Amino acid sequence: MPVSIRIIPCLDVDAGRVVKGVNFENLRDAGDPVELAAKYGATGADELTFLDVTASSGSRETTYDVVRRTAEQVFVPLTVGGGIRATEDVDKLLRAGADKVGINTAAIARPELISEIASRFGNQVLVLSVDARRCQGETRTESGFEVTTHGGRVGTGIDAVEWAARVERLGAGEILLNSMDADGTAAGFDLEMIRAVRAVVSLPLVASGGAGRPEDFVDAVKAGADAVLAASVFHFGQFTIAEVKDHLRAAGIEVR
Repeated sequence: MPVSIRIIPCLDVDAGRVVKGVNFENLRDAGDPVELAAKYGATGADELTFLDVTASSGSRETTYDVVRRTAEQVFVPLTVGGGIRATEDVDKLLRAGADKVGINTAAIARPELISEIASRFGNQVLVLSVDARRCQGETRTESGFEVTTHGGRVGTGIDAVEWAARVERLGAGEILLNSMDADGTAAGFDLEMIRAVRAVVSLPLVASGGAGRPEDFVDAVKAGADAVLAASVFHFGQFTIAEVKDHLRAAGIEVR
């Protein structure tokens, strides 16, 4: 059975507003998250992803409130990430209406958190976010890709491809692969990175970072993505989810 490809708009939320920048800098306001989520839910999004980009303790309650209000309006699966450090955080988000949670920094700090979340809630709720970039300066990894934290600002020295394989073994249900080099550039997805991760994992793989044209989504799927995530191109109206799905269908790719 071929897998139907999912198209996922991403809402980067800062203090209750959707923001978008280039390489996670120079953020500009893109609207109200609940309104945008409702619009995407009505116009063909297969899922939605919310990322709390500041994820400070001060914005936690704002995030729960936004998730609650969004879950009331939208009937597609909702993934929420940012600032999740313990199973209790996952419990709160699921109670607020999230269907899945995304973790990154906390899993790098304490990989056993992946197994704890998977065993308590089931691995279908756990999306492991891998924020990866090409190695810079003195840093070297076997694959040439390095895991980062803090919106791509802090390198870890961890090989991104090895890490993806490891999180699958630990119990992650899905991998969200973000190219920090391509983020917000509209220059296309990092196809080499997608292929490298696809070669070592069997989990559903969500490609993120770099969408600029509907054709880019086709390229990402052909490189091995099961779902494709984008933000700016949808928020600022470059093209619609329907146009992306039309391009995928024209390329012989099954969509939902």
